[in-house]
Formats: sequence, C-alpha cells, structure tokens
Amino acid sequence: MPTNKQLPNPARRHFLALSAATGRRVAALAALAATVPSIGAQAGNNNSQGGNNNSQGGPSCFLPGTAIRTPDGEVRIEDLRVGDHVLTVRGEAVPIRWIARHVYKKGGPSWPESVVPIRVSRHALDEEVPHSDLFLSPGHSLFIDGHLMPVNGLVNGISIAPAIPEGVTVLEYFHILLATHEVIFAEGAPAETLLVEVDNFHESFTNFIEYERLYPGGHPLTMTPFAPLARCYGGRAELKALFRRGVSTVVDVRDPLQRAYDRIATRSLELVALDQ
Repeated sequence: MPTNKQLPNPARRHFLALSAATGRRVAALAALAATVPSIGAQAGNNNSQGGNNNSQGGPSCFLPGTAIRTPDGEVRIEDLRVGDHVLTVRGEAVPIRWIARHVYKKGGPSWPESVVPIRVSRHALDEEVPHSDLFLSPGHSLFIDGHLMPVNGLVNGISIAPAIPEGVTVLEYFHILLATHEVIFAEGAPAETLLVEVDNFHESFTNFIEYERLYPGGHPLTMTPFAPLARCYGGRAELKALFRRGVSTVVDVRDPLQRAYDRIATRSLELVALDQ
C-alpha cells in the first residue's frame, strides 16, 4: 500500500480526530474503568419490543433492493414471498414465514437518527463482502467473528456510515421471519433474520394485519438468538471501550465488537489510500 499519499480531507480528519480523542481521554478513563460494568458479548438483547435489536428504538431491517441469497440465486427482498426459501450460513434452505415491513415518512427537515439507514460499503468487511453497498437499519446485526454485531456499533464514518439513498422521501424497511433466528446472506454479507422475543412482536410492524391473517389466533414462537450479541451498553460502557482500545497496544483487552470495529476501520483507511 502506498505510504506517501495523503488521505482525502474527510477521511484524514476522521482518522486524526479519532487518534487525538483517544490520546486525550485514555488517562482520564483509567481511573473510571474499574467501576464501569463490563461490555462485550451478550446473549440475546435488552429490547422489550421483540423482533428489534436496536436499543435506541426504530427498525431492525433491510432497505428495498437488498439482494437476499436463495437456492435459485439472489432475489431482491421486496420480491420475496411467504414460502420462498432463503439460504442460511448453516448451508440450509429455510422457508420464509413472513416478510415484515416498516414504513416511515419524513415529517420534518431531517430524518430521526433511529431510522436513518447505515450503509456498509462494498468490500467494507473483506475483499468480497459485501459485494454491493448494503443498507441496514441502525439496529440490524451482522454476524462477524462468531457474534451478532449491531451495525451502528461498527460505524466508522468511512466504509460504514449513515446514508440515505438519493431521492428517497419514504423509508421502507423489510425483515424476514423464519421459524428460528438465523443468519442469511444480504448482498453477500451475513445478516440476521428477525428475532422474536415476545408474542405480540408483529404489532410493531406496519403490515401487522397481514401476519394476523396468516396466523389467526396467534402463532407464538420461541427463539434462541443465533449467536451471542456483542455491543456496548450506554455511555459509561462506551467510555470503557475507548479505554480498552487505548491500552490494547500493550495488552489486547478489547472485546469482539471493539476488535471488529478496529479491523474494519483500519481496512476503510487502507481502501481510501489505495484509491488515491
């Protein structure tokens, strides 16, 4: 990789700001770290709404146009139907029980942060994944290093960042319900299906009546999360995460989310430099 080329201003500013902030705060955080609850891999999630892994509220879904891998090739999520099969990371073809939808209309000058999609840029995770830009809701989890990681915990401002496709005035999100919580392939990236935790989970979706027609009288599902959930919980946990990252040059005490974030952020800077 060339070493004598400058990063473009936005990327360079992001990198320098991150480095400076880390240096200023690590010393102050050292005393705090011992009193902060630990963070990292957690089984399940703390959202009481069910079917939504975003602790900040909002959807946990895919944008229209997302290519989902099926036994017959990739199909746009909005073209999938109940009974169609999708491929999981287990190598199984599993039938779809329901396609859940969220629809949001812009009610002011800007979109609420909780519904703004996160774009995972092409090849952000590795040399082949995702194979095209992938747009996810902030709380949607990717399966990385054996853990489910909410995409908003991986935002680095370069290869993974909030972004709304050009010309979009209505945000429509889709989610796939299977009989169990699984990981499927979206634009080639391993992403979770809908995780059901409460009986009335469907009521939070725009098309809840469709579910009630498919399963009159209710169709309770008990799901175990596909993998442990790795995330930071709250501001104090994020401070401890920063401290761990600051001292990890000596002893690697980072949790899985921190290690994944650092690896992906470093890759983003390398890709930017190579493009110059």
